[in-house]
Amino acid sequence: MTAPPAPGDVGLRERKKRARADAIVDAAQRLVLARGLDAVTVEEIAEAAQISPRTFFNYFETKDDAVLGQGSFELDAEVREAFAAGGPTGRLSADVEVLVRSMLGAFAGTGHHQAEQVLEILQLEPRLLGRHFAWFERHKSQVVALFDRRHTSAPLPADAEVCAMVVFVLARAAMDDWGRTGHTGDVVDHVPHVTRQLAAILTA
Repeated sequence: MTAPPAPGDVGLRERKKRARADAIVDAAQRLVLARGLDAVTVEEIAEAAQISPRTFFNYFETKDDAVLGQGSFELDAEVREAFAAGGPTGRLSADVEVLVRSMLGAFAGTGHHQAEQVLEILQLEPRLLGRHFAWFERHKSQVVALFDRRHTSAPLPADAEVCAMVVFVLARAAMDDWGRTGHTGDVVDHVPHVTRQLAAILTA
């Protein structure tokens, strides 16, 4: 499997956006761990993150999403449309890798410390599990729809639901691989490595 074209750097604007999302998540988790979910408001999270409540909602739909680090999900429009049209390379494996890289760039950055705190918060506030699963299902449906669109111009070798799950598996595997290396570099740099590993498993 050859490597797909490397997308451009995330860019200064995107890095600033991810840094602000990180600050919001840090503030939300710190306050909730100290006082409990019900005792914390969006206004207090915004103040702790040194932003306005209006800016908060540019990054997260609800307080629960901020606590869980579940940010807005919007794939780059150019990547999305190219994929739906059967590109950018015309090879599904390579194009899925580009899609995964774009997806990881779209997620609010979640560091190792934040991930650990999410687990702690879920133990304290198990009702948040429902929000977590609802968020995943909503965004999975967006990726499924993207594969359905691609199928009309470049027939898929498997059901769109299965193809979408591969995208999420690769994204999660890249994040785990990033964590095992001590969070060096950018998480997207780990996508080719985990893609090769999955391909090796499936062709063994």
